Amino acid sequence: MLEILLPILAVYLIIINLVAFVLMFVDKAKAAKGKWRIPEKTLFLPVLLGGGIGGVAGMQIFRHKTKHWYFAIGFPAILVVEYILLAFVIFKFLF
Repeated sequence: MLEILLPILAVYLIIINLVAFVLMFVDKAKAAKGKWRIPEKTLFLPVLLGGGIGGVAGMQIFRHKTKHWYFAIGFPAILVVEYILLAFVIFKFLF
């Protein structure tokens, strides 16, 4: 069972992190052009669903939303919680 769940979890995490990263890129590009923006709750959703690495990376690489405290503190805080949960799940299944 574990040999099935871990690859599925890995693929899910890769996809959700890519989604978070791309959303940050698209919102930054739209902001630069003065176009319609992606709602902030939409930017937070994939990060809350496991895309903390992609969200933080997108925020830093594209220098987007770094001056908003709820992004600058929220994304890394969510990422830390995700690491703790992931470590708990892995150790629970492995030991």
